[in-house]
Amino acid sequence: MKQRADKTFWQLWNLSFGFFGVQIAYALQSANISRIFATLGADPHSLSYFWILPPLMGILVQPIVGTLSDKTWTRFGRRIPYLFVGAAFAVLVMCLLPNAGSLGMSVSTAMIFGLVALMFLDTSINMAMQPFKMLVGDEVNEKQKGLAYAIQSFLCNAGSVVGFVFPYAFAALGIANVAAPGIVPDSVIYSFYIGAAILILCVIYTTAKVKEMPPKEYAEYHNLKESDNESKSNWIDLLKNAPSTFWKVGLVQFFCWFAFMYMWTYTNGTVAANCWGTTDVASEGYQAAGNWVGILFAVQAIGSVVWAMVLPQFKNRKMAYSLSLVLGGIGFAMTAFVHDQYMMFLPFVLIGCAWAAMLAMPFTFVTNALEGYGHMGAYLGLFNGTICIPQIVAAAVGGIILGMVGSVQSNMMIVAGVALVIGALAVTIIKDKTTE
Repeated sequence: MKQRADKTFWQLWNLSFGFFGVQIAYALQSANISRIFATLGADPHSLSYFWILPPLMGILVQPIVGTLSDKTWTRFGRRIPYLFVGAAFAVLVMCLLPNAGSLGMSVSTAMIFGLVALMFLDTSINMAMQPFKMLVGDEVNEKQKGLAYAIQSFLCNAGSVVGFVFPYAFAALGIANVAAPGIVPDSVIYSFYIGAAILILCVIYTTAKVKEMPPKEYAEYHNLKESDNESKSNWIDLLKNAPSTFWKVGLVQFFCWFAFMYMWTYTNGTVAANCWGTTDVASEGYQAAGNWVGILFAVQAIGSVVWAMVLPQFKNRKMAYSLSLVLGGIGFAMTAFVHDQYMMFLPFVLIGCAWAAMLAMPFTFVTNALEGYGHMGAYLGLFNGTICIPQIVAAAVGGIILGMVGSVQSNMMIVAGVALVIGALAVTIIKDKTTE
């Protein structure tokens, strides 16, 4: 097997730069979906159900994108065409979704319009996001994958910070942060518009700067016969033959993404009730809390960037992974007991530690374990199921669990904390190919 040469820092940077724009779109979605649907009139006990669509589309789209791109070669590359088409669709839908309540439709029709728009938005974001993971697996040697995914994690968190603070920043500039009942405020609508513009510019940059290796060269560098990646193999066969690390990391992923689904769903209600003392979605306090959630998520992203620089200092990656998840679990539990908007920074910094590990470590373990297997894109698309399935499960049972914990949204953050600690315990069963 030929050895892939080391890449320069800027070559690794260019591979993932478009992820910055994709993550702005994802951040706007994750920080504002509950706010948008609550503004449109959704009941808190039903709020988690609106979150089923994003991971459901992810589990459908990403394996398809991975499998098709394994067999694709154009003069633009094998992964990049999917990245570009996904980003283009995301831009269109980002201009439609926040206007769900502004088109003169009834409440029920606006909800349906919003759901359809959300479905297409998450489909396109997933289509644009997955190729970046595949590009690192394709183009970067085993030694540099940790650095490559760390750069991707940094760009991901930087994009998140930008997306999260947009509504707060626009409100500070004087753009309306409240609107008539059932109407999404202009501060949110403009955030989606600007985010869409940045997304397409970043993706164009990566498209222009990155040249993927052709199939023959790819086969030489990945110890494959050229036919290995083109051979017909259904997803069930691939899963049967997947390395054990694929499944062990997947178990950890289940508890991690289960937890974060509840953060995205219930942070807005938690902050509004604990720090602003309101549950009235049409009130100025609730909308102010919605903007502050963006700031808290930005703090989480900044904490993640800082912790991502600490993680490589650990000699034992499994210990670093486990510790990160425990810190995040403590942060989740703390949010239920904090009633000052600025003191909320501390738990979200801790949550950022878990997020840093979740972004980089699973893909490092799995792509290293997959060397020589072929079908890298299909495997990574299927691995996305370990992200999507726990979110679907969490969303489906969210209303039930909320009722069991007294219908108090902040209690759902404690549930999330417990899930992360269980995930930290599950890390112990992973085998690290590079150290064991």
